[in-house]
Amino acid sequence: MPIFPYFYQKFTSMNINGKHYHTIWLKKNDPKTIQIIDQRLLPFEFKTQDLKTIQDAYTAIKEMWVRGAPLIGVAAAYGMYLGFLGLNDSENLNQEIKDLGLFLESSRPTAVNLKFAIDLVLEKTNAGKSLSDKIQIALETANQLKLDEIENCRLIGENGFPLIEKISKAKKGDTVNILTHCNAGWLACVDYGTATAPIYLAHEKGIKIHVWVDETRPRNQGARLTAFEMDQQGIPHTVIADNTGGLLMQKGMVDMVIVGSDRTSSNGDVANKIGTYLKALAAHDNKIPFYAALPLSTIDWNMNDGINEIPIEQRDEDEVKYVEGWNNNQITKVRVMPENSPVLNYGFDVTPAKYVSAIITENGVCNANKEDIENLKK
Repeated sequence: MPIFPYFYQKFTSMNINGKHYHTIWLKKNDPKTIQIIDQRLLPFEFKTQDLKTIQDAYTAIKEMWVRGAPLIGVAAAYGMYLGFLGLNDSENLNQEIKDLGLFLESSRPTAVNLKFAIDLVLEKTNAGKSLSDKIQIALETANQLKLDEIENCRLIGENGFPLIEKISKAKKGDTVNILTHCNAGWLACVDYGTATAPIYLAHEKGIKIHVWVDETRPRNQGARLTAFEMDQQGIPHTVIADNTGGLLMQKGMVDMVIVGSDRTSSNGDVANKIGTYLKALAAHDNKIPFYAALPLSTIDWNMNDGINEIPIEQRDEDEVKYVEGWNNNQITKVRVMPENSPVLNYGFDVTPAKYVSAIITENGVCNANKEDIENLKK
């Protein structure tokens, strides 16, 4: 792993019980196995899972053992590598490779990082003369993508930090209250996170902050994952019911909103976990800045209208019918509604660009419009 600047060496965002982790890694002494943190069990249990086949990677992405756009992308790249390991030299090799990509791409529809990573591996491995060459290139591509996403999140932290610092100065050092939705932290990435990276850096630099953590029904990624991160990092935070944010904004208890994104169209429309749009509306009504933090790999450069073009995943109705909790030293499901009532379970919504104050990326901060977003390309 290359040595990054001070922020990477001294500011380690992904700590669990004081030990630094990434969300995904090549198993030590076993280059044919990828290991991940099983996020279905947090915050109650910390366990890792071994991925040995492309089917394992597919399941991990689809069933949300891993989740979050940057991490989904890296997991997909490693999944392609595992898929290459399962191939044999044949006349149909090129078609089999394409089929691997199509299979893995079908695991989840909304996060554009999934397709980005698969296409990247397919492009790079084209240069391989033999299957063994392609396998090596696939692994190198996945490893590099992982490092790139770590660095992207580090830079998102550096570029977003001045936005928090400015509010802190305006409040003369009083606590900056930040509302976030779902989990856009290091668990959704590989390290640092997107929306959380500026928060972690502000905390490291001694700025007083407090984070309002939306529970984020129906899977409670905020209550279970973001709160877990904040607690592990020692950052003051409070978990709130999803519908509380508007009231807090009306009462002047929120200074800024920072969210992540699973896909952002080239005109600045931001797809994120369901409920984000409502937070943006409340922030707009109360004149509170609303920021989306994301790497450029999350921008769909070929999409000009996120409202009408971004595919919105519909998930299993049981996610709404049941809640999970910790009881008698095990995760237990409890039904919270009539058994026969129908459920509609959209996983994401799209916030129109007009409600996004700015987009924070590894290449800088820009307004949410096509021209300014295009200017981020370097």
